[in-house]
Amino acid sequence: MNNSSCLQPSPATTVALPILYSCLFPAGIFGNILSAWIFLRKVPTRRTQYIYLANLVAANLLVCSTMPFLAAYFAEGHRWPYESAACRIAQHLGTLVVHVSMYVTITILCSIALSQYATLKKNCGPQHSQALPGTFHGRLLHEFRQPKFAKYLCAVIWLIVLCITVTAITYNAQERVSGEFPTCYNIKVEAGERPAMIAAYLATVGFFLAFMTVLWSYYSLTRHLSRIQRNTCIGEKHLIYRTVKRNILVIQMILTVCFLPYHIFRPIFYVLLTDNNCPRLNYLVEIKNVLTCLAATKSSLDPVITLLLDKTFKKSLYSLFTKSTPEHQKQNDDIFTEMGRSMERF
Repeated sequence: MNNSSCLQPSPATTVALPILYSCLFPAGIFGNILSAWIFLRKVPTRRTQYIYLANLVAANLLVCSTMPFLAAYFAEGHRWPYESAACRIAQHLGTLVVHVSMYVTITILCSIALSQYATLKKNCGPQHSQALPGTFHGRLLHEFRQPKFAKYLCAVIWLIVLCITVTAITYNAQERVSGEFPTCYNIKVEAGERPAMIAAYLATVGFFLAFMTVLWSYYSLTRHLSRIQRNTCIGEKHLIYRTVKRNILVIQMILTVCFLPYHIFRPIFYVLLTDNNCPRLNYLVEIKNVLTCLAATKSSLDPVITLLLDKTFKKSLYSLFTKSTPEHQKQNDDIFTEMGRSMERF
């Protein structure tokens, strides 16, 4: 692990990753800025779902803002001196923003799933709506639908993740030894010191807790729908049940496709770092970087997912590019009224 010449980037690192980040950057910036504009201008700010989505868009924009630095690092990092300003930015600022935003995103996605599940329980009928806050479990689910709780929760999520990540990176910065590594692309930058490893294990545990929570929400929802479909006629509420189920399923798919491979591999990566086998070390680092890019891809694709799944968002986006006549204006007002009601429900 102390062999400074051990890591030698392959074309997968110096060519493929810079191209991927360079393509994801403009798509992610444009899509998320557009989403932020729609939410800020057209959606009432007191809706619980808006609070979660606004923080999600902020996290997406932070990840997208680091993509040019990551592209430059993977393309030229093996040539940058270890003590250069570019290396410091890539190692500290880039790592900080990506990991803070990643775990804020994961936790907020989990909160959205719980909020959606609580919404369904609330709308199951008067008997369920009154019973929901009766137990600790019910009261907790009920809180996820409250705007004030959502604001405090998002603030606490940002603060906790930021503190843990800053602590690990600050320790890494204090332990820099300029003579040990001649270039920026080295195992110390890629793996970090012991605090970074501890933070990585804690983050992995947190991810799997969030992953299992969303999985539990979907399983409970599916079982609940099967039960009430056997016993009652769903009628008008069929749409809301189907929408909530679909939304939780989409969150589960995002966690599975974008984040699960990274968090399965991450403990394996740190366990195998004890081996000084250089070819294996190169493979481990490159797999980690590819999986990190996969996780970052979610930030660029979020607006597309929202566009495909949310009819009111699609209508509001369409209204931005249509001619503003009195008839169109009335139609747009109806659209945003519908969006407000939808956000209030969810």
